[in-house]
Amino acid sequence: MACGEEVTAQLAEGDSIAVNGVCLTAVRIKPARFEADLLPATLAHTSIGNLPLHSTLNLEPALRAGQPLGGHIVQGHVDGTTKLLLREDQASGTVTLSFALPSWLGDWIVPKGSICVDGVSLTVQDLGADSFTVQLIPETLARTNLGSLQAGQRVNLEADLIVKTISQLMRATGAKATPPTN
Repeated sequence: MACGEEVTAQLAEGDSIAVNGVCLTAVRIKPARFEADLLPATLAHTSIGNLPLHSTLNLEPALRAGQPLGGHIVQGHVDGTTKLLLREDQASGTVTLSFALPSWLGDWIVPKGSICVDGVSLTVQDLGADSFTVQLIPETLARTNLGSLQAGQRVNLEADLIVKTISQLMRATGAKATPPTN
């Protein structure tokens, strides 16, 4: 995988690095590149094995202790994949992306909550019965590969860790969620 020297300069063998949201271990590092081993499960449950040669990748080194957290909590533990249904370019320069809502994601996604798409943590703008949307600002479009996504492409998804944890605890205790009354 070719990458910018600014990423490999801070990477050491054995370090974790997220590639399109998939947490991998750098096993060999060369100038402006690194290599990682992929497990069969990684290839089966993420979109990484289907990427064309020379794809643009979202790369994110692991957060080191003491560094400021500049966004949502993301682990690089992909929950599954989905496909882009619709891309709408807005006159303002923003882009709205609508994705299919996989059944496994239903309890782990909430409006205005976070969702990680190919390693990019975004806010869920709308949530429907079978789809969800996110909006991308020009900065996100310029700094990630999400600006080149087209309808039908598969992406990796990681649900919000806090929502997943609460959902699992509620399921384990038999608790029911009740919406607040105004």
